[in-house]
Amino acid sequence: MTDRNEKESERVILVGCQLPKDDDLRFRYSLDELVSLTKTAKGEVQAILTQKRSTRHPATYLGKGKVEELIALEAELEADVIIINDELSPSQIRNLSNVLESRVIDRTQLILDIFAQRARSREGKLQVELAQHKYLLPRLIGKGLALSRLGGGIGTRGPGETKLETDRRHIHRRIDEIKAQLANIVSHRERYRERRKHNQTFQLAIVGYTNAGKSTLFNRLTEADSFEENQLFATLDPMTRKCILPSGFTALLTDTVGFIQDLPTTLIAAFKSTLEEAKEADLILHVVDSSNADYFNHEQTVYKLLKELDADQIPIVTIYNKRDEVHPEFMPSSTHEFIEVSAFISDDLLLLRQKLQSLMMKSMEEYKVYLPNSEGKLLAQLKSASVVTELSYEEEKDQYFCKGYIQPSLSITQQLKNYLK
Repeated sequence: MTDRNEKESERVILVGCQLPKDDDLRFRYSLDELVSLTKTAKGEVQAILTQKRSTRHPATYLGKGKVEELIALEAELEADVIIINDELSPSQIRNLSNVLESRVIDRTQLILDIFAQRARSREGKLQVELAQHKYLLPRLIGKGLALSRLGGGIGTRGPGETKLETDRRHIHRRIDEIKAQLANIVSHRERYRERRKHNQTFQLAIVGYTNAGKSTLFNRLTEADSFEENQLFATLDPMTRKCILPSGFTALLTDTVGFIQDLPTTLIAAFKSTLEEAKEADLILHVVDSSNADYFNHEQTVYKLLKELDADQIPIVTIYNKRDEVHPEFMPSSTHEFIEVSAFISDDLLLLRQKLQSLMMKSMEEYKVYLPNSEGKLLAQLKSASVVTELSYEEEKDQYFCKGYIQPSLSITQQLKNYLK
């Protein structure tokens, strides 16, 4: 047999078990997403095996007959990896690995593998390693034979490439080391956040389902260079850049990691500090892919995770992206303010900036001032620190009339009191 480990793509069989609570459409969308995840991990799907059951088999996930069918399919297709569309128990992975030649991984391990590929920053890599060790720890017992076969490929990146028979003490020690390093990084980020709060910069955070187009919008609104690609989890590490609105007002916009249905609990915990950026925002931009048939479930997934992060009380604007490729059955369902745009249409981006600006003004106070010609510095500060709606120069008085909206807590507000109309 050809050594496929040297090839870029591995041959994969996907396996799913449909329970009574999963309607046919939702189950199909879940499998479609698993196909996309597999492609992102550089896997080539050869076949999809499914079974309807009242409950998942406690020992082998599938029933005895389906396991035998899977064994025959594996031999026929010469698969490298079997990916299960759920999180398996340690015993289920062990039992399936005992009867199958291919590596057996579950949905959680696949997502962890993709995150291991995507992590760029030191914090991102540490978060992935922490999540992988936590996932691995309960699966070490009695699994030596199965683990010894993991020699590279999907599901084995990150710590998966190291000696997986390492004793539990070493893994516990490594987890403690990672937590200590992450605590320092989180502390640094919190100081940075406090500095931003002190400066009273208006903060925006982009959130949304993975591959909704967040990074593309982020780049267009900030002229940044965040990695954008038509694949899942293209962005893992958060990035913050200045976003200049039509009036000249400057806000800070943060791009965040994409959400996904059934996000592994280890990842929610590990990446909580990364997602804290959304929690600290003054306004959340929820990006939804209106070209995706499962857009409604994607929306609900994001709302659920925002609630888990205690960020559901922050004002939200829903941005239905990709309107130039909108799904035939799409219908806006947001209970928040919303706008339909395409990140590649300039007029849409202008409308989005105007929408964001008008929403920001709702949380600000209106001011009207006459500024003498000598206060050029204060006028320049107003243009970037407030939303200026009217500005004119009166020659007779040698003064500028300025009208706009400003955050009342800003230090510049105190300077304005001397000139308020």
